[in-house]
Parts: sequence; C-alpha cells; structure tokens
Amino acid sequence: MYRIGVDLGGTNIVSAVIDEGYNIIGKARVATNADRPAKAIFEDIAKTAFDAVKAADLTMDDVESIGIGTPGSVNKESGVIEYANNLNFDKVPAREMLNALTGKDKIYIDNDANCAALGEAVAGVGKGVRDLIAITLGTGVGAGIVVGGKLLTGCNYAGAELGHTVIVYDGEPCTCGRKGCWEAYSSATALIAQSKRAMLADPYTKMWDIAGTIDNVGGRTSFDAMRQGDPTATAVVKKYMSYLACGVTNLVNAFQPEILCIGGGIGNEGEFLLKPLRRLVAAQRYSIHAEKQTQILPAKLGNDAGIIGAAMLDE
Repeated sequence: MYRIGVDLGGTNIVSAVIDEGYNIIGKARVATNADRPAKAIFEDIAKTAFDAVKAADLTMDDVESIGIGTPGSVNKESGVIEYANNLNFDKVPAREMLNALTGKDKIYIDNDANCAALGEAVAGVGKGVRDLIAITLGTGVGAGIVVGGKLLTGCNYAGAELGHTVIVYDGEPCTCGRKGCWEAYSSATALIAQSKRAMLADPYTKMWDIAGTIDNVGGRTSFDAMRQGDPTATAVVKKYMSYLACGVTNLVNAFQPEILCIGGGIGNEGEFLLKPLRRLVAAQRYSIHAEKQTQILPAKLGNDAGIIGAAMLDE
C-alpha cells in the first residue's frame, strides 16, 4: 500500500510517495508562490502528487490516500483549512478541491507541526513508542503531541500550540497577541533578537566578527561565538537555554512523554543545545525521583518528518 504525503509550505510544495516501510520512493516539488489564489495552489499540489507517483514508477490507482500538512488551523472532519495567514487561506475546502483534482476519496489534512510529530513517532526517533512530543525551534516554536500513537489536537483540532503557553507573565510581546509566550523567548527569531541586543551592548563581542553586520545575525551566531569562548555570547546562550528549559520542563511535567524530540534550525546545534537542556530539565522536573524519565533527543527525519507524517494521516 502506498500513500502520498504533501508538505504545503509558504515557500515550497513538496509531495512524496511513501511505501509501507515509511520510505520515500518518489518526490516532486514546486514553488508555492503563496500570493496566488488557493485554487492555483491546489492545482500545483495535485500536479506534484502526480509527478511524485510518476517518479515512483506507479500510477494514482496504486495510492491508498493523500495526506496534507499545512500551516494554520484545520478542521479534520470537514477537510477545510480554516485559516492560514501566510498562505492567505480562509475557509479553504481543501479535501473537496483535491478530490476533484486527483479523483482520490481518502484525503486527510492536519497542521504541519502535528504531521512532523506523527512522522517522528511512526518512522523517526519515536518509532516504537506510544507517547511523544516534537518541538521545532524555527521562526516560531512548532509543536505536536502524540499520545497512545494518536495525535492530540483538542476538541477543535487547534490544540498543541505549545509555543503560545506563557513562561514570563506580561513579558515580551508575541505575534499571537499575548505577552510572555514561550515562542517569544525560545524560537530562532527570539534568539536572534537576544543576540542583537547583546551585540549592541558589547562592541567587542565575537558575534560582530561572525555576523559582520547586525542584519546578518542568525540563530547560530551566538552558539558559534560561544564555541570561540566569547563571554557575551556565552551569556546569551545560557539565558536562552534557561527559557528553553522552562518550557520543556512544563511539557515534561504536564505530559510525561516517553520522548521529547527537538528539531528545526536551532535543533541543528545538537549536543551543544541538548546537553545543557537535559541538565536543566533534570534539575527542575517534578518527576525528579521517578525511575523512568522522558528522553530528550534530537529529531531524526529533518524536513521529511512532515511529509511522512502527512502520509500516515487517517480518520
């Protein structure tokens, strides 16, 4: 049995055929051009789906289902993408449109972070476990929760917005409208802002040598300077880690998953990120005396997590 997974992003549309062993056997992509009408975007989703099937040397008759991971909020029952601001989607009947374009009846849709979590759970670092939380540290803080092998999405399918839990009351403004959200302190965007503030306060920090200009500061700038022994960058990373650990500890205390995995741009720091994070969480978690503890691990599947997870969506 073959399934198609679609990663609908603001930059690219990627479709892939997945076999029963969770292997990608055919893939196709096209630029999203997000300022277009939804109809045009879904025509390209259908095209990449057919192209991926062709690349796998199959036909659409060989495909059991199509799953789509999309930004924004989704009503999984109706197959409607209710809202996705970076795609200008408002009440888009995604299932109906893709059914008309592909002829497939089994079409499933979910949030892209949920799909990434499901992908890691079934085929990545969480393969074989029942409870997993996946965190993505990118422009925002994306998250997905898998409990008992199933996605936990809430009564309105809009749950698991863990980046918008508050860790500093009345703190930094967040794009969601609240203040003090975990995302406002632990995303790559937040780390860049923290690094820039430190650079403006210290004209001698090595972060200037690495970035060149304030506009070139990235998520790795402070980590790279820290590795060179720069004290200002070390202080930035230490503070950032305290924010990250606060949010992760909250999740461990609330859900006690078998695995909590971290991916995204900042997740690429590997053990430079995970080793101090594990130490901080171990000192703060409520389950400090429990024999079994949540494992904090790097995500394994990279950009393919969302595609594989989308392909595994079902009713």
